[in-house]
Amino acid sequence: MSTIRVERKHQLGKEVARQKAERLVDKLVSKYDMNAEWKGDVVELTRSGVTGQVAVGEDNVVVELKLGMMLSMMGPMIESEVDRALDKALA
Repeated sequence: MSTIRVERKHQLGKEVARQKAERLVDKLVSKYDMNAEWKGDVVELTRSGVTGQVAVGEDNVVVELKLGMMLSMMGPMIESEVDRALDKALA
């Protein structure tokens, strides 16, 4: 199992950061056929071979994904995509 963790600081405030994080979540759901369930300021992400979450804080957003064996080979590529997508979402 491989773990991806991407964190970004922001100065947007929690509400604006959450709105922007929702765009990131929509992209992950669409691109990787994931299910998303918001619980407060944390969204739980699931699909076969992947579990994770996006947590929105007052001054940061953290994306954590745990990849199963089959997807762990694609870990560096997925991490790079999440990294770019988070930067774009928070811009």
